[in-house]
Amino acid sequence: STAEKPILLNNITDAEAFISSAEVVVVGFFQDPESPEASQFRLAAGRIAEVSFGLSTSPAVLTHYGVAANTVTLFRRVDNDRRDLDMNSKDVDAEKMTRFVRMNELRLVTEYNPVTAIGVMQSSLQLHLLLITDKMSPKHPKRMRKYRAAAELFKGKILFILVDSNLNSNERIVSFFKLKKSQLPALAIFHTPDEEQDVLTLDEVSVERVQDFCNHFLQ
Repeated sequence: STAEKPILLNNITDAEAFISSAEVVVVGFFQDPESPEASQFRLAAGRIAEVSFGLSTSPAVLTHYGVAANTVTLFRRVDNDRRDLDMNSKDVDAEKMTRFVRMNELRLVTEYNPVTAIGVMQSSLQLHLLLITDKMSPKHPKRMRKYRAAAELFKGKILFILVDSNLNSNERIVSFFKLKKSQLPALAIFHTPDEEQDVLTLDEVSVERVQDFCNHFLQ
Protein backbone atom coordinates (compact mmCIF):
# COMPACT_ATOMS: atom_id res chain seq x y z
CA SER A 1 0.00 0.00 0.00
CA THR A 2 1.14 3.55 -0.61
CA ALA A 3 2.09 5.73 2.34
CA GLU A 4 -0.93 7.43 3.83
CA LYS A 5 -1.12 11.10 2.89
CA PRO A 6 -1.18 13.31 4.84
CA ILE A 7 0.66 11.90 7.85
CA LEU A 8 -1.06 12.57 11.19
CA LEU A 9 1.07 14.63 13.59
CA ASN A 10 -0.29 14.05 17.07
CA ASN A 11 2.22 16.00 19.14
CA ILE A 12 5.13 18.47 18.96
CA THR A 13 7.74 15.68 18.79
CA ASP A 14 5.97 14.13 15.78
CA ALA A 15 5.69 17.52 14.10
CA GLU A 16 9.35 18.46 14.64
CA ALA A 17 10.56 15.09 13.36
CA PHE A 18 8.32 15.37 10.30
CA ILE A 19 9.38 18.94 9.47
CA SER A 20 13.08 18.06 9.66
CA SER A 21 12.62 14.90 7.56
CA ALA A 22 12.79 16.52 4.12
CA GLU A 23 13.88 19.62 2.21
CA VAL A 24 10.29 20.77 1.79
CA VAL A 25 7.26 19.68 3.82
CA VAL A 26 3.72 20.99 4.06
CA VAL A 27 1.65 20.85 7.25
CA GLY A 28 -2.07 21.53 7.50
CA PHE A 29 -3.16 22.84 10.90
CA PHE A 30 -6.88 22.22 11.42
CA GLN A 31 -9.30 22.16 14.34
CA ASP A 32 -11.61 19.69 12.63
CA PRO A 33 -9.93 16.99 10.50
CA GLU A 34 -13.25 16.46 8.65
CA SER A 35 -13.79 20.13 7.73
CA PRO A 36 -14.19 21.15 4.06
CA GLU A 37 -10.79 22.93 4.31
CA ALA A 38 -9.11 19.73 5.53
CA SER A 39 -10.64 17.73 2.69
CA GLN A 40 -9.35 20.26 0.14
CA PHE A 41 -5.95 19.90 1.83
CA ARG A 42 -6.07 16.11 1.37
CA LEU A 43 -6.96 16.63 -2.26
CA ALA A 44 -3.90 18.87 -2.78
CA ALA A 45 -1.71 16.35 -0.94
CA GLY A 46 -2.78 13.67 -3.40
CA ARG A 47 -1.79 15.85 -6.36
CA ILE A 48 1.77 16.57 -5.28
CA ALA A 49 3.43 13.19 -5.01
CA GLU A 50 6.99 14.30 -4.27
CA VAL A 51 6.23 16.57 -1.30
CA SER A 52 5.42 15.17 2.17
CA PHE A 53 2.19 16.41 3.71
CA GLY A 54 1.35 16.30 7.41
CA LEU A 55 -1.82 17.20 9.26
CA SER A 56 -2.28 18.21 12.87
CA THR A 57 -5.31 19.02 15.00
CA SER A 58 -3.35 19.18 18.26
CA PRO A 59 -3.82 22.54 20.06
CA ALA A 60 -0.28 22.14 21.49
CA VAL A 61 1.19 21.78 18.00
CA LEU A 62 -0.76 24.77 16.66
CA THR A 63 0.42 26.91 19.57
CA HIS A 64 4.03 25.68 19.16
CA TYR A 65 4.11 26.89 15.55
CA GLY A 66 2.14 30.05 16.28
CA VAL A 67 -0.65 29.30 13.80
CA ALA A 68 -4.40 29.60 13.87
CA ALA A 69 -6.66 26.73 12.87
CA ASN A 70 -7.13 26.28 9.12
CA THR A 71 -3.60 27.28 8.14
CA VAL A 72 -1.42 25.47 5.64
CA THR A 73 2.29 26.00 6.23
CA LEU A 74 5.18 25.11 3.94
CA PHE A 75 8.51 24.60 5.73
CA ARG A 76 11.71 24.66 3.69
CA ARG A 77 15.20 23.81 4.82
CA VAL A 78 17.16 25.72 2.15
CA ASP A 79 16.68 29.09 3.90
CA ASN A 80 15.07 27.90 7.16
CA ASP A 81 11.97 29.73 6.10
CA ARG A 82 8.27 29.02 6.13
CA ARG A 83 5.24 30.26 4.23
CA ASP A 84 1.72 30.35 5.65
CA LEU A 85 -1.53 30.14 3.71
CA ASP A 86 -4.71 31.14 5.54
CA MET A 87 -7.48 28.69 4.67
CA ASN A 88 -10.21 30.72 6.34
CA SER A 89 -10.81 32.87 3.30
CA LYS A 90 -13.57 31.01 1.52
CA ASP A 91 -11.97 30.76 -1.90
CA VAL A 92 -8.89 28.72 -0.97
CA ASP A 93 -9.24 25.30 -2.57
CA ALA A 94 -7.01 22.41 -3.61
CA GLU A 95 -6.13 24.30 -6.80
CA LYS A 96 -4.86 27.37 -4.92
CA MET A 97 -3.04 25.19 -2.39
CA THR A 98 -1.26 23.27 -5.13
CA ARG A 99 -0.13 26.56 -6.66
CA PHE A 100 0.99 27.84 -3.23
CA VAL A 101 3.20 24.76 -2.77
CA ARG A 102 4.62 24.90 -6.31
CA MET A 103 5.47 28.59 -5.90
CA ASN A 104 7.22 28.21 -2.57
CA GLU A 105 8.94 24.82 -2.71
CA LEU A 106 12.54 26.05 -2.84
CA ARG A 107 15.05 23.22 -2.53
CA LEU A 108 18.80 22.83 -2.15
CA VAL A 109 18.78 23.27 -5.91
CA THR A 110 15.64 24.87 -7.29
CA GLU A 111 14.89 24.60 -10.98
CA TYR A 112 13.94 28.02 -12.30
CA ASN A 113 10.66 28.38 -14.19
CA PRO A 114 7.80 30.89 -14.24
CA VAL A 115 6.19 29.25 -11.18
CA THR A 116 9.26 28.86 -8.95
CA ALA A 117 10.44 32.36 -9.95
CA ILE A 118 7.99 33.81 -7.43
CA GLY A 119 9.40 31.79 -4.52
CA VAL A 120 12.95 32.62 -5.63
CA MET A 121 12.19 36.36 -5.60
CA GLN A 122 10.64 36.11 -2.15
CA SER A 123 13.41 34.07 -0.56
CA SER A 124 15.15 35.59 2.44
CA LEU A 125 18.46 34.57 0.83
CA GLN A 126 19.84 37.55 -1.08
CA LEU A 127 22.62 35.68 -2.86
CA HIS A 128 21.55 33.55 -5.80
CA LEU A 129 23.85 31.19 -7.69
CA LEU A 130 22.65 30.05 -11.10
CA LEU A 131 23.94 27.09 -13.03
CA ILE A 132 22.90 27.83 -16.61
CA THR A 133 23.15 24.60 -18.53
CA ASP A 134 21.56 22.28 -21.07
CA LYS A 135 19.45 19.70 -19.23
CA MET A 136 19.50 17.48 -22.32
CA SER A 137 23.27 17.10 -22.16
CA PRO A 138 24.51 13.58 -21.33
CA LYS A 139 26.74 15.28 -18.73
CA HIS A 140 23.76 16.80 -16.93
CA PRO A 141 23.23 14.14 -14.20
CA LYS A 142 26.89 14.31 -13.19
CA ARG A 143 26.87 18.13 -13.20
CA MET A 144 23.78 18.13 -11.00
CA ARG A 145 25.36 15.76 -8.47
CA LYS A 146 28.36 18.08 -8.10
CA TYR A 147 26.17 21.18 -7.98
CA ARG A 148 23.95 19.68 -5.27
CA ALA A 149 27.01 18.67 -3.23
CA ALA A 150 28.25 22.27 -3.41
CA ALA A 151 24.79 23.54 -2.45
CA GLU A 152 25.02 21.59 0.83
CA LEU A 153 28.10 23.68 1.75
CA PHE A 154 26.28 27.00 1.37
CA LYS A 155 22.92 26.04 2.87
CA GLY A 156 21.29 29.08 4.44
CA LYS A 157 23.75 31.45 2.70
CA ILE A 158 23.23 31.09 -1.04
CA LEU A 159 20.20 29.98 -3.01
CA PHE A 160 21.31 27.48 -5.69
CA ILE A 161 19.27 27.61 -8.88
CA LEU A 162 19.28 25.52 -12.03
CA VAL A 163 18.44 27.31 -15.29
CA ASP A 164 17.75 25.08 -18.30
CA SER A 165 19.12 26.87 -21.36
CA ASN A 166 16.73 24.93 -23.62
CA LEU A 167 13.67 26.74 -22.32
CA ASN A 168 12.65 29.78 -24.35
CA SER A 169 11.39 31.43 -21.17
CA ASN A 170 14.97 31.36 -19.83
CA GLU A 171 16.57 33.20 -22.77
CA ARG A 172 16.14 36.46 -20.86
CA ILE A 173 18.34 35.16 -18.06
CA VAL A 174 21.10 34.04 -20.42
CA SER A 175 21.16 37.46 -22.07
CA PHE A 176 20.86 39.28 -18.71
CA PHE A 177 24.25 37.84 -17.76
CA LYS A 178 25.57 38.71 -21.25
CA LEU A 179 26.13 35.06 -22.09
CA LYS A 180 25.78 33.26 -25.40
CA LYS A 181 24.60 29.67 -25.71
CA SER A 182 28.05 28.73 -26.99
CA GLN A 183 29.54 29.79 -23.62
CA LEU A 184 27.42 27.42 -21.57
CA PRO A 185 27.48 25.82 -19.07
CA ALA A 186 28.18 28.81 -16.87
CA LEU A 187 27.81 29.89 -13.26
CA ALA A 188 26.30 33.28 -12.50
CA ILE A 189 26.09 34.73 -9.00
CA PHE A 190 23.77 37.59 -8.18
CA HIS A 191 23.32 39.73 -5.06
CA THR A 192 19.70 40.94 -5.16
CA PRO A 193 19.94 44.16 -3.07
CA ASP A 194 22.54 45.90 -5.27
CA GLU A 195 22.51 43.65 -8.38
CA GLU A 196 26.22 42.98 -7.95
CA GLN A 197 27.07 39.96 -10.11
CA ASP A 198 29.81 37.74 -11.47
CA VAL A 199 29.91 35.09 -14.19
CA LEU A 200 32.14 32.06 -14.74
CA THR A 201 32.00 29.91 -17.86
CA LEU A 202 33.15 26.34 -17.28
CA ASP A 203 33.55 23.08 -19.15
CA GLU A 204 32.97 20.96 -16.10
CA VAL A 205 31.10 21.53 -12.88
CA SER A 206 33.11 20.49 -9.83
CA VAL A 207 32.42 21.09 -6.15
CA GLU A 208 35.76 22.91 -5.84
CA ARG A 209 35.11 25.29 -8.75
CA VAL A 210 31.66 26.16 -7.43
CA GLN A 211 33.01 26.60 -3.91
CA ASP A 212 35.90 28.84 -5.03
CA PHE A 213 33.60 30.94 -7.20
CA CYS A 214 31.14 31.46 -4.31
CA ASN A 215 33.84 32.18 -1.71
CA HIS A 216 35.55 34.66 -4.02
CA PHE A 217 32.29 36.53 -4.50
CA LEU A 218 31.45 36.44 -0.77
CA GLN A 219 34.83 38.01 0.05
